[in-house]
Amino acid sequence: MVRWGGGRYKGGACLPPQILQDAPVTMATPCPTWHHPDLSLHSQWLSLLLVLLVLLGPPTTPGMEDAAFPHMGESSQPLPRPCPLRCSCPRADTVDCDGLDLRVFPHITKEAQHLSLQNNQLQELPYNELSRLSGLRTLNLHNNLISSEGLPDEAFESLTQLQHIYVAHNKLSVAPQFLPRSLRVADLAANQVTEIFPLTFGEKPELRSVYLHNNQLSNAGLPPDAFRGSEAVTTLSLSNNQLSYLPPSLPPSLERLHLQNNLISKVPRGALSRQTHLRELHLQHNQLTDSGLDATTFSKLRCLEYLDLSHNQLAAVPAGLPRTLAVLHLGRNRIQQVEAARLRGARGLRYLLLQHNQLGAAGLPAGALRPLRGLHTLHAYGNGLERVPLALPRRLRSLVLPHNSVAALGARDLAATPGLAELNLAYNHLASARVHPQAFHPLRALRSLDLAGNQLTRVPTGLPAGLHTLRLQRNQLRALEPEPLAGLDQLRELSLAHNRLRVGDIEPGTWHELQALQVLDLSHNELSFVPPDLPEALEELHLQSNRISYVGPEAFLNTPRLRALFLRANRLHMTSIAPEAFLGLPHLCVVDTTGNPEQVLIQLPPTASRRPQARGP
Repeated sequence: MVRWGGGRYKGGACLPPQILQDAPVTMATPCPTWHHPDLSLHSQWLSLLLVLLVLLGPPTTPGMEDAAFPHMGESSQPLPRPCPLRCSCPRADTVDCDGLDLRVFPHITKEAQHLSLQNNQLQELPYNELSRLSGLRTLNLHNNLISSEGLPDEAFESLTQLQHIYVAHNKLSVAPQFLPRSLRVADLAANQVTEIFPLTFGEKPELRSVYLHNNQLSNAGLPPDAFRGSEAVTTLSLSNNQLSYLPPSLPPSLERLHLQNNLISKVPRGALSRQTHLRELHLQHNQLTDSGLDATTFSKLRCLEYLDLSHNQLAAVPAGLPRTLAVLHLGRNRIQQVEAARLRGARGLRYLLLQHNQLGAAGLPAGALRPLRGLHTLHAYGNGLERVPLALPRRLRSLVLPHNSVAALGARDLAATPGLAELNLAYNHLASARVHPQAFHPLRALRSLDLAGNQLTRVPTGLPAGLHTLRLQRNQLRALEPEPLAGLDQLRELSLAHNRLRVGDIEPGTWHELQALQVLDLSHNELSFVPPDLPEALEELHLQSNRISYVGPEAFLNTPRLRALFLRANRLHMTSIAPEAFLGLPHLCVVDTTGNPEQVLIQLPPTASRRPQARGP
């Protein structure tokens, strides 16, 4: 029984008679027993409300008619954004959250295939978030704070399509025990990794590149089957670790192997016998000695092109070098002599680097390099050679011998290398009296000659006509004559800095045939004014640190192409430069007069564009 405004009714759906009269649709019959006391205004409003509810129909059942209502088991939270807040998504399958200072792994749409979270503050990878991203192909976590504790063992189990993973510059102490079989590139460099596991990189048929440099790996942390089942690896970087010997069981498919900056003192016999595809081998900055190598160490590497053994403790050139070798770097060892027999197998060698060894007067005996018929470049600076090696390969193009003890050049010393394009004899003991007038005559292809830092008192004669660059700074030149520079009509750069030249020591006509000279360096001499009759093609003139106190109106009359003029640290005062000095120099854009006793007034003719000039004291 229900009370209605003081009345009562029994049975089903019943309405007061007065309401039924106005109902627009057929309703239930009036209640047979209706007790009607005085119907108050309040009860009338309730009656009207009930009618409206009936006309509008019954309430919708949740989860049935209303499709927008969350169904059983679904979250009532809003759907995740296709692109996380502050991140960028240049494509539907790419999410880039680089450098946002994130500390929590963001909610990523499961459609993502390429995800970058590098340069953030992440400390862990939540398994529940990562396991959703089964279609992920690239995961970049470079430069975060992720530790091994924050990287669960099962983190990558669901990423069955992952091809590229970058976790460099984090805080991993051990490598992940498992990485997906689909992996192609793995970068774990610059962590604190001391151990890897068989399935970290093993059983990965598509794996191509592994980067483990800048970690703390010792040989004990590398299992013997570390790359079993990964027969396609071409690049392996283990540099800057704590390895004491070359690891065995490396992938036979390797083409590039980086082992520099370790503690390697030995390459075990046969360690490289299967790496027949290896093209680059980096072993510099280790502790290798002659006893740590044998005649078979490199002999099986029939594709090897680049071998770097610099910064070790070798006393001899290694034996058994392959004929495919193009670059051999032996700098900063303890080699005292180069034997021809050790180089006989490396007939294809193009670049031989022997700098900073202990090669003395007999360090490169005549004919020692004769087997290297295709040698292009020989670097032997920083040794104790007393003369240019004789009987060098005829095709040699670059001979670099600075910081030795070469004191003389004979007429035939360079005759064996007529194709030489670069000769560097800087900082030796050459004196003018011991340089034969015809010493450079055979070098008709020479383009660059560096004789800086010797004891020359005059420019050598017989210089090749095709010379482009001549460096004679830091000698003891006291005079310049036209004859040694005659015929050098292709010379573009001439350095005479740090000598003892005065204007009166420069004979008239000295520059006459230097028609192509663009850069002339006369700095750090004893010039009291700008030398006259400078070459017309000159674009850059260095006169700093001389004794120049005045620049006259005709100083640059013959150099209309001048672009840069350096007059710093001279004896110039405010009005030392004539107002007309720079007339007719439309290309002049730099005038440096700093370091003089006073600030110098400079008047330049107006041009379309000009850089600021240095004028301060």
